Amino acid sequence: MAQSVFSKGWSKELVQSPIGDYALLGDTRSAALISRTGSVDWLCLPRFDADPVFAQLIDAEHGGRFELSIDGQVEDRAYRSESAVLVTRWRGLEGAATVTEAMPVNVKGFRPQLALIRRVECTSGEIDVRFFFDPRFGLPGRKPRLSRRANALICEWGALALVLQRFPGEAPEAAVPVSSRLRRGETLTLVSSLADRAPALLLTEADAVALIEEADADWRRWAAAIEYAGPFREAVIRSLISLRQLTYSPSGAPVAAPTMSLPERVGGDLNWDYRYAWPRDAGIGSGAFMAAGRTAEAQAFLRWLEIASRLTLPRMKVLYTLDGTPGHHEREIEGVSGYRASLPVRAANAAAEQHQLDVYGWVVDTGWHLASLGLELDGPSWRMIRSLADFVARSWSQPDAGIWEERGQPRHHVSSKLMAFVALDRATRIARKSGRDLQRAAKWERERQAVRREVHERGWSSTLNSYTASYGSEDLDASLLLVAMSELDDEHPERIKTTIDAVRERLGAGGVLLYRYLPSPDRRPEEGAFLACTFWLVDALARCGRIDEAEQVMAEAVGLGGELGLLAEEMDPSSGEMLGNYPQAMSHSALVAAALSIEAAKASGRRPGSRRKPRAPAA
Repeated sequence: MAQSVFSKGWSKELVQSPIGDYALLGDTRSAALISRTGSVDWLCLPRFDADPVFAQLIDAEHGGRFELSIDGQVEDRAYRSESAVLVTRWRGLEGAATVTEAMPVNVKGFRPQLALIRRVECTSGEIDVRFFFDPRFGLPGRKPRLSRRANALICEWGALALVLQRFPGEAPEAAVPVSSRLRRGETLTLVSSLADRAPALLLTEADAVALIEEADADWRRWAAAIEYAGPFREAVIRSLISLRQLTYSPSGAPVAAPTMSLPERVGGDLNWDYRYAWPRDAGIGSGAFMAAGRTAEAQAFLRWLEIASRLTLPRMKVLYTLDGTPGHHEREIEGVSGYRASLPVRAANAAAEQHQLDVYGWVVDTGWHLASLGLELDGPSWRMIRSLADFVARSWSQPDAGIWEERGQPRHHVSSKLMAFVALDRATRIARKSGRDLQRAAKWERERQAVRREVHERGWSSTLNSYTASYGSEDLDASLLLVAMSELDDEHPERIKTTIDAVRERLGAGGVLLYRYLPSPDRRPEEGAFLACTFWLVDALARCGRIDEAEQVMAEAVGLGGELGLLAEEMDPSSGEMLGNYPQAMSHSALVAAALSIEAAKASGRRPGSRRKPRAPAA
């Protein structure tokens, strides 16, 4: 195997890849995003919400990256079946190669705290492999202090170190592009590992190869327990694996996305930090996990939320840190270019200070799903849910910021009232099922009926023949599709149907895409279509018996994830390009819930005119 400093074909000009071209590798503590051309452009250490060591994604000038590519082009790229191990097949100028990459989940024993393993095998002819390792810590990125131990390169920033090993041979210098020529059957393995306030642990080449296969086996074993065998199984499995990768395993907190400041409008200022845990998003994901047979993840979420909310009950924060503390103060970071000049780059999220009524419904609904599966809520879980229901009973008539986290004056959002109904309804069901707090349950029932009456009277537009975004408005909002899962209007199915049709007509963005709302009736939004809304549409169609329509929309929607099956927050309807933070947990949770709603509707024989209701998770 020949090695040289690479010059031919190497370009210093750096181009930020399309958001949807990135693959996700995660170990349930942090996650790497790898471009189609083999560059790790995002990785935070030691965990999701820490500073990045590779940040080329939003810091083109100062952000680090870790490239491993072949002089040629990518033929195809996919995860191994029901696994999080990534395989990329390259066609070189004189041969072909396969790159296999993984981040092992199990870090117990004498192993690094985190390891990113990247292995190239030449499968025919000869190939030129190029690699470039240039970690920079923070935003803007800072170069490390460098040293060597045996054949490894040690990059240090205070108590945190990133180690690079290469097999065969010694690790190259940092920030120096290198090329190696491989012949058929030869391999090259690079291992980047973490040492955070701990000694650096080096691996052998055999260790690295074994860890790839162990990671593959761990994921396959985990996926085998998923109880869904419908036509969208591949997309459901990929989404659930992605959701697990985005769950911070030390605490059970699910992050909304592993990234920050990826724009909802390229070149615009809608750039937010999603490396926090939103109880709403987590509640949707927990329902999806439970309906697919994975109850442990939902129970871990509730345990984390009990701890997180202990100091804020009866109020529920919109978001929490991975440790369960309230979110940090939002700030703008100077000296960073942003993704394709989308500025400002923001860290933390000011939505933490908002009041969003819908959050309570999602959390209580999670408790109901557990109870409906026969898993009795323990004392702390029930006390938390009871406290949330009490708060909703007292405050549901007040305006809020809404599900879309509007930064203007609070309004009476109809979707917020729908989820207030869910909180009171599901808490009542849990109490009746368990025989606990029946006097409280009677009060919740009275308030539940009051919510229903008010939504019927103030949230309905006879002009639009639909529910509206807020009381007194003639605007529509795609979150109104949640009227089906809320069960507020089970006795008036025609209202659900006409609301679905009005949302599709008014907010349709082309194909199966939907905008979440319009800034005005005669103007299209400057942001993209919101992907979770498409899956809420599928869920609503299935729940009201329009199963064939639901399946048609679902079949097209799952294809939006491309070759890797990963979804961002939004999509540009004109170009099909992903927008917003990526991958987005809410999009994947809604996908799973929609697929399971279709199966539940089929199993129950739910068709137009049927009185029976399918059991399905919240979408």
